[in-house]
Amino acid sequence: MGAKYYGANSENGDHIDDPSEDALFMMISDLNDSDNTFVVVQPDETDPVWFASVAFLDDCGYEIVRRDASRNEHEVTTTTSINDVARDLTIWMAARDFPGRSARQVSETEDSV
Repeated sequence: MGAKYYGANSENGDHIDDPSEDALFMMISDLNDSDNTFVVVQPDETDPVWFASVAFLDDCGYEIVRRDASRNEHEVTTTTSINDVARDLTIWMAARDFPGRSARQVSETEDSV
């Protein structure tokens, strides 16, 4: 069974379906400058409209690319904190659109009516 929402793949072949913030942290921690330089996260579909990638930049830290064609978003940032990368990606991905997931959340007031 594939990912319900998205999958993370690293250059060295590691794959995680619907990775948690901790799983992303571990995958990013494993990046190096020889054989595992990037991680890509994208929906588990044929032609994904969004993706995020994290690339290892030697001793300088990490380059993060976020692209969402459906929202006309394209952002490139750098940081040295793996914690920040994993947290920010988790938040960013939670705001993406996924087939079959309701875009509207029910509030407690509406739920009790």
